[in-house]
Parts: sequence; structure tokens; C-alpha cells
Amino acid sequence: MSIINSIKEFLRRKDIIFSGKRYGIDALGAMAQGLFCTLLVGTILNTIGQQFHIDFLNAILVTIGKGEGAVSYTIGGLASAMVGPGIAIAIGYALNCPNMVLFSLIPVGFAANAMGGAGGPLAVYVVAIVATECGKLVSKETKIDLLVTPITTILVGIGLSWLIAAPIGKAAQAVGSAIMWATELQPFFMGILVSVLVGIALTLPISSAAICAAFGLTGLAGGAAVAGCCAQMVGFAVMSFRENRWGGLVAQGVGTSMLQMPNIVKNPRIWIPPTLASAITGPIATCLFHLQMNGAAVSSGMGTCGFVGQIGVYTGWVNDVAAGLKPGITGFDWLGLILVSFVLPAILSWFFCEVLRKWGWIKENDLSLEL
Repeated sequence: MSIINSIKEFLRRKDIIFSGKRYGIDALGAMAQGLFCTLLVGTILNTIGQQFHIDFLNAILVTIGKGEGAVSYTIGGLASAMVGPGIAIAIGYALNCPNMVLFSLIPVGFAANAMGGAGGPLAVYVVAIVATECGKLVSKETKIDLLVTPITTILVGIGLSWLIAAPIGKAAQAVGSAIMWATELQPFFMGILVSVLVGIALTLPISSAAICAAFGLTGLAGGAAVAGCCAQMVGFAVMSFRENRWGGLVAQGVGTSMLQMPNIVKNPRIWIPPTLASAITGPIATCLFHLQMNGAAVSSGMGTCGFVGQIGVYTGWVNDVAAGLKPGITGFDWLGLILVSFVLPAILSWFFCEVLRKWGWIKENDLSLEL
């Protein structure tokens, strides 16, 4: 027992806590932030540069390689290319790692993302957690910490990437492809399922954006995910307007519906209206408007947060037009995006909420936020 107690005390001293909250909530939430600050911001900058013809955003800053294999990068391209290091550092920070471990995660994240292929973000998530905790184990335990800590972190991280990144990437891609295939095969039922589940994930203290990025949810499945996320954010913003007024409308509608989680714990019934709305807008997106997210997969799980979901859909339209896959952006496209993202979630959630208020399931101040 003394050995076990000694191990527990050592892990406690190193702040290594094996828990679902730390790895399933804290790390996953940090992963989404790392994705946002690299891949997503890079995509937004590229879109702005292309659509508004802003020279300095469209300028090629660096070209790597020669001949046909050369890759050129703009400001946005460089930001997007750092998605692996961005995720790894964000996760390390969330796990309270020492500085030497944190900085050593830069090459670890790059390696895991590169080896993970289409499922790179998920590979980075797994590898970064293991590398971070291993780095914390040896940090400041020797007189040559300057060498031991970064070498351990990098060797563990890149070594693990070499072993598991590619299989994780293929598995994530296979799951994402299966979801997208099922959505195309059964757009009505899968539209409901994807919309509801991703929308719920957005409101829970986990990251819907990270989940969508990890599984590469694009196409019709991505469109259904956008619908579900918008239903939660806009739904809660509108149905709680009488309690929270304009501050709550902006905080939830453009920020996050996660603000309602304490209220959901107190009264789970307040979650019914936006969830029912997502079950309706999901198949409308997939069956009626054929709304597809062909931008960055992470945008599928962002909803109206900073209007990233809508920017992602628009980016996909632009890319499809440029590739000759879409003749042009039509008024019907815009109508579908506006209805699915804003109008229908607001109307449906408000209506369902009013019904539940009359039934007594939702009472005054059940949706109140401390803003």
C-alpha cells in the first residue's frame, strides 16, 4: 500500500489527474480553441482576402518546395498550417503543463497532425495528452531538466505519433465518411440524428467543433451539424430574451449556448425547445435546401459563434464554384442558410418554449443568466 500511496502522491504533486473532466472536457475544449486560432482563423482570412480582393491577405508570403510539389502560403495559409502545434499547445496549457513541456509540444503537434492525415486533429488530441503527461512526469526531476524534459516530451510525442497517428487518422476518416455516406443515403433521418447530437454537444461542456474536425464532418452531414448548432445557440438566445434581454441574446446567439448549462442542470426541460428545433431544421437543411458544409470541417460545429458556421458554408460555396462543382451561388442558397441558421431556430424554439411555459415545465427565471 505504501508504494501505491507514494505513486498517488507523486502524480498529485505532478498535477496528473486521470479524469473524464480533464481529458474529455478541459482538453477537448482547448483543442477547439487551438483549432479556432489556427485553421479556422486562417480560413476566414483567406475568404475575406479572396472575396474583398485584399492584396496583403492574398499575397504569397512563402513557398515551400520546388516544381509541381511546391506549396505557397498566404497569411491565412500559414495560420491554417499551424493547426497541429496550435492544438497541442492549447491542450498542454489546459493540462497545466510546465513551460518546457508546453514549448516542446510544438513539434509534437506538427508531427501528429502530419502523420494523422485527414484525421490529424484527433491524432494530435490523443498524442498531445500522452506527451504532456509524460513530460510532466520528468519535469524538474533532474539537474539537467533543460535537456530531459523537452527530449522526453518530443520523443514520446513523435514516437507515439509514428505508431498511432496514421491508424487514428484512418479510423476518424472512416467514421466521418460513414456518417456523411449515411446522411447522403438517408438525408431525412440522418439529418435529424446529426443535427440533434452535434447541437447537444455544442451546449454541453465539450467541443462540438473539435468533434466535427476530428471526424471531418463536411457535405450534407456538415450542413446538418450547422443546423443543430444554430438551433441551440439562436434557440436559447431567443427563448430566454425576456430574462436576459439584449446582453443574453448576443452572449448566447453569437457566443455560446453553453452558458445555459447550469440552468439545464437545475431544470433539464429547458433543453427541449432548442433540441426539438434542431430535429426539425436538420432534415430541412439536408432534404429541402441540400445545405452542405464544404468549408473547414471545424466550422460544422461552430453554429453562429462569431458566424463561423455561416462563413464556413459560404467558403465551401466559393470553393465549389472555383472548382466547377457548383455553377454559382443562388438566392435559394442564401435563403436556406438564413432560414436554417437564424429564422427557423428562433421561431421554433420560441414557440416550443411558450408551450412549455404554459404547461408549467419552464418557469420564470429558469433561463436567467448572471451577465
